[in-house]
Amino acid sequence: MRDLAAGFSYLLKGQRWMARHGRHYGFGLLPGLMTLVLYVAALVALALWGEDAVAWSTPFADHWSSPWQGLFRGFLTAVLFALGLLLAVLTFTAVTLLIGQPFYENLSEKVDRDVSPDGTAPESGLPLWRELWISARDSLRILVRAALWGVLLFACGFLPFVGQTAVPVIGFFVTGFFLTEELTAVALQRRGVELRARLTLLRSRRTLVWGFGTPLAVAFLVPFVAVFLMPGAVAGATLMARDLLGEENAGDGPKDEPEEQAVTS
Repeated sequence: MRDLAAGFSYLLKGQRWMARHGRHYGFGLLPGLMTLVLYVAALVALALWGEDAVAWSTPFADHWSSPWQGLFRGFLTAVLFALGLLLAVLTFTAVTLLIGQPFYENLSEKVDRDVSPDGTAPESGLPLWRELWISARDSLRILVRAALWGVLLFACGFLPFVGQTAVPVIGFFVTGFFLTEELTAVALQRRGVELRARLTLLRSRRTLVWGFGTPLAVAFLVPFVAVFLMPGAVAGATLMARDLLGEENAGDGPKDEPEEQAVTS
């Protein structure tokens, strides 16, 4: 429970950091706004033409009698839109971070410099194109993992009682974990921590990760909230990444070395 509360506190600390440094806020909003426009356009297109796509992909139902044809295709259209919405929630952060890599990289560095005792921030030393490539590659790997979880949870949703109670809760925790991975990747990738090592590090502190990512996943279900919370979420994830690696913050005492020092290599 202590780690759960600590994770949530980093979410709040990130928003407070942005409130104290308002001049960076508008800069941090731009990637989220661009991604939101793309996703809204895709979901509107899915709502308008999803039924046509289902009809085209189910020619065997053309001669079914009423009301079975309408019920069958209506159900598939609803499933298609629900899957699109789920993927939008799961991938919004990844796509926003990919689009906004230079924006959030700069923001994360500012947070590091602000809280570091010596006022410095780790640098990857890689050219921008290389950082973008690594970010895109890792985001695709996370997307595949998230999609597999999404399909599994969607299938489990048809189980009586469990599908309407436990599955949605598990879904929020899974989404929260992947959201946290994408957000902490900004700071951890700059420190040279590879994807596999990042996942190992996050799994070692699951309750901390859930405390940070699960409330964020719930908040992201509200339209436009993700856009406005994203800059603070990146700031909070940077602070949490420092905690995960045992880095000292200004005003803190020395911290113990993290248990899995190998992840920083």
